[in-house]
Amino acid sequence: MPDPSTLYPPLTPYASGMLETPSVHHVYWETSGNPAGIPVLFVHGGPGSGTSPNQRRFFDPARYRIVLFDQRGCGRSTPHGELTDNTTPHLIADMEALRVELGIDSWLVFGGSWGSTLTLAYAEAHPERCRGLVLRGIFLCRKSEIDWFLNGIRTFFPEAQRKFAEFIPEAERHDLLGAYYRRLLDPDPAVHQPAAHEWATFEASCSTLLPSPELVAAFGRDKTALSLARIEAHYFANDIFLPGNSLLANVDRVRAIPAVIVQGRYDAVCPIVSADELARAWPEARYAIVADAGHSAFEPGICRELVAACDRFARTGAFD
Repeated sequence: MPDPSTLYPPLTPYASGMLETPSVHHVYWETSGNPAGIPVLFVHGGPGSGTSPNQRRFFDPARYRIVLFDQRGCGRSTPHGELTDNTTPHLIADMEALRVELGIDSWLVFGGSWGSTLTLAYAEAHPERCRGLVLRGIFLCRKSEIDWFLNGIRTFFPEAQRKFAEFIPEAERHDLLGAYYRRLLDPDPAVHQPAAHEWATFEASCSTLLPSPELVAAFGRDKTALSLARIEAHYFANDIFLPGNSLLANVDRVRAIPAVIVQGRYDAVCPIVSADELARAWPEARYAIVADAGHSAFEPGICRELVAACDRFARTGAFD
């Protein structure tokens, strides 16, 4: 859970609203900190988890204009759990529309886990709008990474993965993603809600170096569990709506942007091999491995690295 000695004090937004889209979606956004500060966009994970107040606290509120938004179908965005027109290109378009709506020319973009995926995809599409990138818990959304999350993670969390798999009848366990996706799409809450709970609590159980009952409970709440599980399964089943390995293949588009990669050594959800591959393809980026951390942004060592990186960028415009 958040380390109060590392993060900035809690703060409340000074503005919020709903971004209208050409589709059924209404996208929640908020701004806090200094209205005249460096704009920073926080890109949450999942996909489907939504934002939380503690995510404002990675940034010095005297130096940053902090923008949070809930991606389509999650958090305070509506309709909740909606999959229509919910693809990576749609989310990139929402980020650009929000930038224009808020009158921001360019911003620091900060994303972890799925947020690192979407941040990279956005930056590769709009490099001129990115002052810098903060990437944590690298997830490039390749088939190997999705298969690891659903199956291979049992190497470190056999109990959690066994419970996750055994929720599905044995005849369907050869395709856990397909089996969960069918249930999560079912309109009957008696079918989709238990599946969502299993998916979300499985993910939370594997996300920290040490067990965090608080995180498991938070992910297991009905509303969060449904959007997280349904939208994740939707993106995973559709190869995140991007060509295979496109994020790594197009990294040259962003290599001139100041960037830092922060990775927990023992991240079981997004194993360090992906961060290593990204860092090797992007030698200009600063690469910080946290020796005593797993996946969560709120583990103490990761918190310290993220806050320090944003503080350095506020002072110098770089991460070195």
